[in-house]
Amino acid sequence: MVPFWTAARNYSLMGIERIGRGPRAGLGRAIGAGIFAFLGLVLLAGCNPGAQAPDKGSAKRFPADRPEAGWAEIEREARGQNVYFNAWAGDNRVNAFIAWSAVELRRRHGITLVHVKTQDTAEAVTRIVAEKSAGRDRDGSVDLVWINGENFAALKARNLLLGPFVPRLPAAEFIDFARQPVFSSDFTIPVEGYEAPWGLSFFVFTHDSARTPAPPRDFSELAKWARAHPGRFTYPAPPDFIGSTFLKQALLSLSPGKADMFAAPVKMEQFAEISAPLWAYLDALHPFLWRKGATFPANGPAQRQLLADGEVDLSMAFNPSDARAAAASGQLPETARSYGFRSGSVANAHFLAIPVNAKAREAALVTINFMLSPEAQARKSDIRLWGDSGVLAIDRLPAAEQARFATLAAKGHLASAEIPGPVLAEPHPSWMEALEKAWRIRYGAN
Repeated sequence: MVPFWTAARNYSLMGIERIGRGPRAGLGRAIGAGIFAFLGLVLLAGCNPGAQAPDKGSAKRFPADRPEAGWAEIEREARGQNVYFNAWAGDNRVNAFIAWSAVELRRRHGITLVHVKTQDTAEAVTRIVAEKSAGRDRDGSVDLVWINGENFAALKARNLLLGPFVPRLPAAEFIDFARQPVFSSDFTIPVEGYEAPWGLSFFVFTHDSARTPAPPRDFSELAKWARAHPGRFTYPAPPDFIGSTFLKQALLSLSPGKADMFAAPVKMEQFAEISAPLWAYLDALHPFLWRKGATFPANGPAQRQLLADGEVDLSMAFNPSDARAAAASGQLPETARSYGFRSGSVANAHFLAIPVNAKAREAALVTINFMLSPEAQARKSDIRLWGDSGVLAIDRLPAAEQARFATLAAKGHLASAEIPGPVLAEPHPSWMEALEKAWRIRYGAN
């Protein structure tokens, strides 16, 4: 494992909250030390369809463990393996894409992809740590995980990720890491090949332009708009990743000129003072929220449904094509629009990673490579199917594959990869944890 940078060595798994997408990808709560006891491992393993009895070991060196092994050898070893893919399951479009991938992987590579549906990526993180602590070094029940942010930081700091594996993927040649810095730095943590970028995310607000033709464009306008339209705005309750990102974006926007401070681990002795503008803003905003801030939507899709039902006038998402994709699937009217705040919006990437103790390592590698293929990325980018921004540099693709994306774009079906406004860099993962805990103390009992 490449040594983890000094500032992150002190970043403890105890207190990991959630993934940054959706997911992109899931939400979570702090992980208590007692869960790592062996009895807890047994209970977790018994509830997981990917759990298997501990392997007594083998002298065989698998292709995934040998840097000199070629891709053809990895594909041969992958055939017949089962990949237990732990991924957020809070959106039917995401689930449908994974189901399609399972069919294609079985047909093309003889791989069985099992979607272990999570609402909380910390579930997978907990299982990985527990099983590794109990000596399951080569037969863990998690083969692949959709991840980013503090969950990636926690696993990387504990040397619990396989890699660096990204340079071994044939599809990696189509990714322009220099053009997209977020592919190499995950919430300020160097990626170093231990996770593969799967999609781009940009925090946006969504409105029905027929009903709300002039939505607020920054946090100052949002506060005024909410007072003038009581009950018409809300946000998902942290630690949902959409709600937590709303907190982060508000803090960053209300604290200009402090980018270097947010890029470093939070200093709790300074946290109360630094976060004071955020709490003052929310204290003033909450009385004018939907249900007067007494309750909050569970997640982004739940808030989108409130917008569709006419209960609120704004929703939010981590996808600049959210409105187009929702309209294409009939979730929102054709007049729905997504936009970024002029004061800046948080942008990041979401990734795929392999635990160091994964049993189906070769099949996990082949699965990632397939999900980064032009065909899979084009399907994922189709707003009629998912509408998540892809990670491939189109100009690096063969002509036939470039034409595939061009056809989607010409028909208006390609998810936007353009960032609609100024970018606010993700803070260090520890800021998310601190904000979520403070929010729960201040508002969680409401």
